[in-house]
Amino acid sequence: MLTKFETKSARVKGLAFHAVRPWILASLHNGVIQLWDYRMHTQIDRYDEHDGPVRGIEFHRSQPLFVSGGDDYKIKVWNYKQKKCLFTLLGHLDYVRTCSFHLEYPWILSASDDQTIRVWNWQSRTCLCVITGHNHYVMCARFHSSEDLIVSASLDQTIRVWDISGLRKKTAQPGVGGLEDHLKNTAQPDLFGSSDAIVRHVLEGHDRGVNWVAFHPTMPLIVSGADDRQVKLWRMNESKAWEVDTCRGHYNNVSCVLFHPRQDLILSNSEDKSIRVWDMSKRTAVNTFRREHDRFWMMAAHPTLNLFAAGHDSGLIVFKLEKERPAYTSYQSKLFYLKDRYLRVYEMGTSRDVAVMQIKKNGSSYRPPVTQMSYNFAEHAVLLTTNTGSAETSAYELYAIPKDVDASNPEAVEPRRSSGIAAVWVARNRFAVLDKTHQLIIKNLKNEITKKVQAPACDMIFYAGTGSLLLRDSDYVTLFDVQQKRSLNKVKMSKCKRAIWSADMSAVALLGKHYVMICNRKLDVLCSIHENVSLKSAAWDDSGVLVYNTSNHIKYALTNGDRGIIRTLDVPIYMAQVKGNNVYCVDRECKTRVLTVDSTEFKFKLALVNRKYDEVLHMVRNAKLVGQSIIAYLQKKGYPEVALHFVKDERTRFALAMECGNIEVGLESARALDDKSCWEKLSEMALAQGNHQVVEMAYQRTKNFSRLSFLYLITGNTERLKKMVKIAEIRKDMCSHFHNALFVGDIRERIKILRASGQTSLAYLTAVTHDLEPEAEE
Repeated sequence: MLTKFETKSARVKGLAFHAVRPWILASLHNGVIQLWDYRMHTQIDRYDEHDGPVRGIEFHRSQPLFVSGGDDYKIKVWNYKQKKCLFTLLGHLDYVRTCSFHLEYPWILSASDDQTIRVWNWQSRTCLCVITGHNHYVMCARFHSSEDLIVSASLDQTIRVWDISGLRKKTAQPGVGGLEDHLKNTAQPDLFGSSDAIVRHVLEGHDRGVNWVAFHPTMPLIVSGADDRQVKLWRMNESKAWEVDTCRGHYNNVSCVLFHPRQDLILSNSEDKSIRVWDMSKRTAVNTFRREHDRFWMMAAHPTLNLFAAGHDSGLIVFKLEKERPAYTSYQSKLFYLKDRYLRVYEMGTSRDVAVMQIKKNGSSYRPPVTQMSYNFAEHAVLLTTNTGSAETSAYELYAIPKDVDASNPEAVEPRRSSGIAAVWVARNRFAVLDKTHQLIIKNLKNEITKKVQAPACDMIFYAGTGSLLLRDSDYVTLFDVQQKRSLNKVKMSKCKRAIWSADMSAVALLGKHYVMICNRKLDVLCSIHENVSLKSAAWDDSGVLVYNTSNHIKYALTNGDRGIIRTLDVPIYMAQVKGNNVYCVDRECKTRVLTVDSTEFKFKLALVNRKYDEVLHMVRNAKLVGQSIIAYLQKKGYPEVALHFVKDERTRFALAMECGNIEVGLESARALDDKSCWEKLSEMALAQGNHQVVEMAYQRTKNFSRLSFLYLITGNTERLKKMVKIAEIRKDMCSHFHNALFVGDIRERIKILRASGQTSLAYLTAVTHDLEPEAEE
């Protein structure tokens, strides 16, 4: 079991998944309804209008509605967008046990301790039908997903299947047959009153009260759980229904039971504090998950995803039964993957996809998923490992892939099977197995032990080239030479899940749940990257860039630690290879996909890192590289002059021009912006470079007359200084006027300025000093 989300609350009596959003509703024994986002692990809302425990809860498939029913005899319909109860349906005379929406019609089905089942119309807010027949509490009632049937379970020890086609004909809108057909059906009088719901089958077989019942989504099967601690499987046809078998194993009341939506499995939970998974064909327990102190009360399956939820005494858990990662591996241009018990090969160049071999069943319709695949191209053989999480039940199979393949009917190959946690090829005709005692053994193609190797303690092994292995323990990954029986190096990394080697075996990416560690051949760390979202897979590009993906992004990482996002994903994928702009991958449905990505950004960065400036310039001229991240990267790495080629925003261009000292671009941007601060920065830069023409222009634009005068002085431009004298006079700036006259050496002008400003003694002194007697006499 893979627990995805867990809450702590009062006892959970009802659960419902939203069909599209990552939401789950939990109705509690204390009367509260909680709405959780199980992906973000946050509570979105709470609804607290019921008086007493709330047992029934369900989302509508398409409308923003959900329905709840509780021990206050009320059924409430809520709008989660408006965050309020729209209306209450009254009519039940005792606790409401379950309530659910019909997938097609505007109907709500409710089951109650008043021994009745009711069908309501949530649009007209009326009760359409009261179904009676049980003579004890009705614990559960469910609509069939496609037929006009209801199934109900009661403490009277029976399960009843009701035909509601009469109700549909009477109340539903005209369908395919048109209005005439509709009127013909609704106008028929019934001799014995209403025929809205007719008992089609009564299933008797449980010795105690039945707590839960469910239809199979596609097959004519019913599953039930009762206080006699048994899970029963029933089959039905038009005329009769009969018990198929019983699953025994729970040692307390069975609270809830359901069919797995996509596999031949039954899930049940019980007051014995366990969830059990049963094989439908063999009727045996495949798995049991226990809690220490909490009895289970409720279970729900997601309508489309491989997710389940279980409610217990102190909260709820959202879980998966197993990983959804498909078993796959690639060699050169071939992608090997498992789908529907067939080993298939997808050729990346031609998109040809054929089944080459049938995987042998081991007696059961349920087979735990293959967790690891290792291909040997020399012998055309494949190792399939099924790691169940338990050393005792984990096993591997060695298959020799047939040379001549009939794609329409691939032959079933007899495997060589042994127990083992992992199996990996180490040579052309040898593979290493980590057995259930965590001993490392080497076997040949006949699955015979050739030698046992004394290796450091480990719990998983990964491929590391011919004659070498990567050994994983809880804290380290060790590079181990099988021939020399010695450790070459080790790196600290907890819970490494996968090791992905580059094509030339020069680098390896070690993937954890949230970490990528890139190492060289000798296992020296080159860089490590942390992600907040769990990592799914990785593959090396031809140029030596690691392309990896999380649940919702494809990203890249250079060996120096530079990284970025390539594109977003709508569904999780598992990458096999990256060739050019194509990512070859497999999705959770075991379908091969080819995703197009833009590799320009990471190839550009790689060229910069490798100092291949001709490539950089070629990409600058031809590629459509834009965005703040590229500019920030180039600035950070000290390439502002390259960044200038990408920037259209004038302010950013100006900043980059100042950074790399490009006066021409700076002048262009300053003219376009015409901002005082820009001209000031440009004047400083131009002055530092000795470009006094640009300095002059900048001072003129900012009207910085004092600096402009000083510039003309130090450059010896007397003509312009004379103009500055006139400008100062027009501006009536005495101080500037005097300074400019001083710079020009115009004594008479200075005397004139001093007289005008009332400084006659200073004017006289200036005149006398320079032997200007007429002016002194004046």
